[in-house]
Amino acid sequence: MPAALRLDAFRERRAQARPPVFDAAFRNEFEALLRWRRDVRRFHPDPLPEALVEELLDLACLAPSVGNAQPWRFVRVSDPARRAAVIADFERCNASALAAQTEDRRGLYARLKLEGLREAPLQLAVFCDEATGQGHGLGRRTMPETLAYSTVMAVQTLWLAARVRGLGLGWVSILNAEAVAGILEVPPSWRLVAYLCLGRPQQESDLPELERAGWQARTAACRRVLER
Repeated sequence: MPAALRLDAFRERRAQARPPVFDAAFRNEFEALLRWRRDVRRFHPDPLPEALVEELLDLACLAPSVGNAQPWRFVRVSDPARRAAVIADFERCNASALAAQTEDRRGLYARLKLEGLREAPLQLAVFCDEATGQGHGLGRRTMPETLAYSTVMAVQTLWLAARVRGLGLGWVSILNAEAVAGILEVPPSWRLVAYLCLGRPQQESDLPELERAGWQARTAACRRVLER
């Protein structure tokens, strides 16, 4: 059967598929997933099965995107020299961030573990391709930043998918985006959105690590809704 006909048949089957029913038990489990999704910094170094990595990336690509642009680009960072260069950039940026802290916060900041770059078995740099022709520009003429937002949606989808499979994900943001792009030699139209560490967590909690460390608790004002 020609490829076009196979695609038409696939679309027809999808159009006729019945939507799933998400019952109360599923809804409770979903709430638990959201509460136990944490930004992980401490990992076991054991490698992840390749099939699991591929499955997670496939699930991440189910994220919504503006105009169906699918602008996310994943770079697996495996080369030891490139990893070392990313760590060096983190250390430079972290030293600068430490110096910028107020005197009363500097000691606490210095004790925080802010990355898992030395332990995490899988590291992914996630870029937004700002020059993609996919989607034909739909929905982003007035808000071009929605391309980056779409990439963040892929990160969130990956995060939840990883947690369901017993894995932890850590988002390292104390990095120079341009430096990381240079280290990884990506096309100039790719803008770094996230640098992710992925692996099996050493410990798990439904409280954010920063809250456990005394940096910042989740406040009652986190839900802000205005009515006009």
